[in-house]
Amino acid sequence: MKQPIRNIAILAHVDAGKTTLSERILFAAGEIHRPGRVEDGLATMDYMPEEKERGITIESGVAHFEWKNTWFNFIDTPGHVDFGAEVDMALTAVEGAVLVVSAASGVETQTVASFRKLRESRVRTILFVNKLDNPDYSLDETLINIEETLGVRPVLMSVPQFKNGKMCAMLDVLSQSRLVHSESGAEVLDDGWESDAGAAEERALLKKYYDEAVEFASNFDDEILSLALENKPVPPKMLLRGLKALAASDEYVICYAGSALEGFGIRSLVTALSFFLPEVPTFGENELGQVVRLRHFRGVGEISLFRSHVDLLRRDWPAGFEFSRLKANMLLPVDEIRAGDIYAMVSPFETELGQVIYLNSELGIRNEELNAGRDAAGMSLRAEGEAISDAVGAAAPNGNAASSISENYLPLLQTRVECVRTEDYAHVERSLSVLARMDPSFRVQKDDGGFWYLHTVGEVQLDVLLARLKREFGCEVRAGSPEVRWQERLCRAVGPAENTFQIGPHKMSISISASPLEGDAHDIRLSAEFMEKAPLEILAGVRSALLESTEVGVLGKGPLVGVRFEVHRFEWTEGALPPMIKKCCADAVAKLVKPADVQLYEPVMELSLECPVNFAGLVTGDIQARDGKVKEIEGDGKTHFLKADVPLRKIFGYATGVRSISKGTALYSMKLLGYRPASV
Repeated sequence: MKQPIRNIAILAHVDAGKTTLSERILFAAGEIHRPGRVEDGLATMDYMPEEKERGITIESGVAHFEWKNTWFNFIDTPGHVDFGAEVDMALTAVEGAVLVVSAASGVETQTVASFRKLRESRVRTILFVNKLDNPDYSLDETLINIEETLGVRPVLMSVPQFKNGKMCAMLDVLSQSRLVHSESGAEVLDDGWESDAGAAEERALLKKYYDEAVEFASNFDDEILSLALENKPVPPKMLLRGLKALAASDEYVICYAGSALEGFGIRSLVTALSFFLPEVPTFGENELGQVVRLRHFRGVGEISLFRSHVDLLRRDWPAGFEFSRLKANMLLPVDEIRAGDIYAMVSPFETELGQVIYLNSELGIRNEELNAGRDAAGMSLRAEGEAISDAVGAAAPNGNAASSISENYLPLLQTRVECVRTEDYAHVERSLSVLARMDPSFRVQKDDGGFWYLHTVGEVQLDVLLARLKREFGCEVRAGSPEVRWQERLCRAVGPAENTFQIGPHKMSISISASPLEGDAHDIRLSAEFMEKAPLEILAGVRSALLESTEVGVLGKGPLVGVRFEVHRFEWTEGALPPMIKKCCADAVAKLVKPADVQLYEPVMELSLECPVNFAGLVTGDIQARDGKVKEIEGDGKTHFLKADVPLRKIFGYATGVRSISKGTALYSMKLLGYRPASV
């Protein structure tokens, strides 16, 4: 019988203790000798220099461990909103997730966003209420907050115990046991605890939560319901069966509690992951696996984080492929790959996020003939729907996951970057291309003047990209100040405009007009005559060139959106080169749309903030000084909550400003609300 595999992600709002929990899980499973502290820059999963410096997770870290004969891969995802695309890609490779909720802050904005992502992705979720080592933080209030904010009923399965104001033990509801720390700091069963003073109170508490779990599970298991109605005891194995069904529902969520920092509640949580998460899915035939992340190691080059869809021994691996375990930033060679497991893959060709790589046995046989001594099961690769060469395989792109993720993250900032040394131009361009492929929310726009515009979700993402460009790729660049990426909208119908472009005997000419559209979409209409006589590559080239011209815009402030182009005429000479299409169309658009024909729209952010009440006035006044409009204010006597709409151009450097005003106590998050006509 093969060892079961479970792939999990850990998600949370910033500072909820997600990475600390990851460290404790590795420690509990025996993967590390001591848990590293984020504050000290020693967290195993935060290995990048930028992560150690900022104390946040930037790139989804991967680790593995064994627990109760189950093999786990787990991904510690970023909590910062600038790296949301990392979270989305991680969710394509997991069956379950732990969502961490801080008892100090309750359900925060990013917690809600993460829970929504998990529900939309149908990823089984277990909650962990963290930071209960402080007795001033209420578990009951946090559970109420979860139910009211997330709209699910938490079923509590572990309860912290305190002595002299300090957490001293955990009560595990399902096993009806008490867990304490051993001399090494690991959680162990407290044998004989029922004879201790206060044991009666703890037994009563365990019975209360056990009966509550039975009541909830009875909604999903008729046998449990029957026993409960007859007031008969429900054995733990039967309750576990009912809770597994409950965990798959949308109305309830299994919940554990404790302290990641103090190492309480970890053992019960990890055991729950082996109980309540679904098995890995069944994969399609002839699939080697799917690329779920791209990484770059200096000295090694590019690797793909890869979820295997097949069992293969090393002797059967396709030619040119190597597979390893990825543990944080270490590559550990393996001799076999298993379906459902996650590996680091080096391939003989460039891969793409979301790409499914296929196997073909017929090509494998032909490949064996060309490479004597290879086993016939060592199949070579094929491109879906296409023939490939016998000696070298190719992959079937399946970019749906990455492309849909990219659409969810609009780059709101643009920054001009140029080479320090002219001779480095090609190297910088290649490096930027690799970084853009690794992060679906980051885009690069090349300018004919010999520089690039980097389009990023936020300032933190930009800073990290520039640091990685230097550290991982050895690129020396000059970066300008980040600017807001506006939207340009056509005010009126324009055209037609004519443009002709010629190089030697080759000539192209176009007649084009444009009109405004509702929304942000683009529409390109080609004349019937042009569509009838033009080959597909010319038609596709014109469409692509016109769409690319909208990315630059007219004023250079952002993309031209909501426009319909109508191509009345397009003529070309045989043998004209494809780059000529881009130049001809770009110049035509420049002639067609003038600065007076467009209006600027600026991005407006929804800012959600919480801080101690004694800083409420200063924080609110600062937001209003930034042209922010406060639309919601709440408070509970201790903490001040607000929501405001703020122009993005007015909130640059807000992290530093609000930290100074609130003495580092304020927490905030932002999301794009929409665009409005610019006031400047």
